[in-house]
Amino acid sequence: MVKVREDQPLTASGKVDIQQWLTRLQEDVRLPDPERLVQACELAETLELEAPRTHRIWLSPGSSFRMGLEMADILGELKLDQATLEAAVLYRAVREGLLSLEAVAKRFGEEVASLIDGVLQMAAISYPLAPDHGMGQHNQQENLRKMLVNMVGDVRVALIKIAERTCALRQVKDAPRDKSLQVAREVADIYAPLAHRLGIGQLKWELEDLSFRYLHEDEYKAIAKLLAEKRLDRDRYIHEVVETIKGLMEAQHIHRYDVDGRAKHIYSIWRKMKRKRIDFSQVHDVRAVRILVPEVTDCYTVLGIIHSRWHHVPNEFDDYIANPKKNGYQSLHTAVMGPENKVLEIQIRTFAMHDEAELGVCAHWRYKGHDTNAKSRSYEEKIAWLRQVLEWQDEVGGFGDLREGLSSDVAPDRIYVFTPDGHVIDLPRVATPIDFAYRVHTEIGHLCRGAKINGRIVPLTYKLKTGQQVEILTATKGGPSRDWLNPSLGYVRTSRARAKIQAWFKHQARDQNLEEGRALFEREMRRL
Repeated sequence: MVKVREDQPLTASGKVDIQQWLTRLQEDVRLPDPERLVQACELAETLELEAPRTHRIWLSPGSSFRMGLEMADILGELKLDQATLEAAVLYRAVREGLLSLEAVAKRFGEEVASLIDGVLQMAAISYPLAPDHGMGQHNQQENLRKMLVNMVGDVRVALIKIAERTCALRQVKDAPRDKSLQVAREVADIYAPLAHRLGIGQLKWELEDLSFRYLHEDEYKAIAKLLAEKRLDRDRYIHEVVETIKGLMEAQHIHRYDVDGRAKHIYSIWRKMKRKRIDFSQVHDVRAVRILVPEVTDCYTVLGIIHSRWHHVPNEFDDYIANPKKNGYQSLHTAVMGPENKVLEIQIRTFAMHDEAELGVCAHWRYKGHDTNAKSRSYEEKIAWLRQVLEWQDEVGGFGDLREGLSSDVAPDRIYVFTPDGHVIDLPRVATPIDFAYRVHTEIGHLCRGAKINGRIVPLTYKLKTGQQVEILTATKGGPSRDWLNPSLGYVRTSRARAKIQAWFKHQARDQNLEEGRALFEREMRRL
């Protein structure tokens, strides 16, 4: 179900009470310097109030300042560090051009500025959600995934972006339908799978349910209605089951545990109905209970207790402790014929496994603490990040055997740039605008006379960088220059472009030889 969030505390004048908000935030996360976060909040609020209305690009009547606080709330629940929270609060001000990265670095440090800069780069991936123009939607999603790997060196950047998209999806309910559909599609295709890949269950479920509500409105409402009709009976049933399990645990002298009913999410119900071709009444885990215990051995002990009390449903047991899911998820899943002969799903895992399931990579961040020496943690985090993102195809669709191409898939010598209509093109890191032109289309390469990067004209020897939008300026006729084949001039760096240019000149030479041969033949014929 869609998560209900707590409102931000307000003063009598209707402004956000920053001190009260901070006090609430500190229930989730430890802040080494709370006053600095207050300064970030006050700066973001002041910049929004002083900004001309034309700068306020966020969804009306939303506030980009309050959105920043909401992002910080989400990241605080994930136990992120203070630099991440400061970056979240200031991000929209920088995005809207009210605050420069240089000013952020000077006042709040290079770390905060670097995080914001990374999120700004990730913002570019919304462009390719324009209608497909023949390059293939699967290829586009694959290139987006590669671009993310290439662009993100710090997992906190991705977490801030996920928080930002979560807030965006929460607020589009009052936006025009085309806007809500655009945001929902982006979240469903990219950010919900990313949250799953990083193991952040508490955000993954919300992103899936919210995007599903906009993309499949009728089916969402139908399932929500069925759940609501049975809610009182289901709540009574789960309460009785929980009390029964508590009695069983105490009887076996297990005193440290937690048992509660587990909310079933609408999107997962719909997906199971589609996958198994069943109707709502046949979905077993609408009635579900989760049991948390201290140790792995306790999990199997509790499993035995449950199976001794209720009959196990055949083919409905999964041991994700012995065989974890690819995102690290661990738990025992079983289904039993519970009271009143109703199917009941039960999940059993340790408290640590539950933290992992809800917080994912953030759980590791929380336990590891924050090392200010970036070099000492860079390799470990980069490898973990790549391993997680590389398996996205399990969630966003089949893009071929990506594991086989691991070295080239995220190779450090690749860049990912945009065409003007939003498609992603991958090139070697040394590529120039001419290489880009030939990668898009041979004729565009032949007619290339100039290039713009993000709207600014650059020389044809310019080295492209990931995330840039490249526009090629073409002539109506003509061909490539022979200077482009001179390696010392640096116009062309890829073998593909070089081969196309050489082929053009060979073709021209052939045409010239044919013309000269024809003229010679005609002269000889006249002599005869």
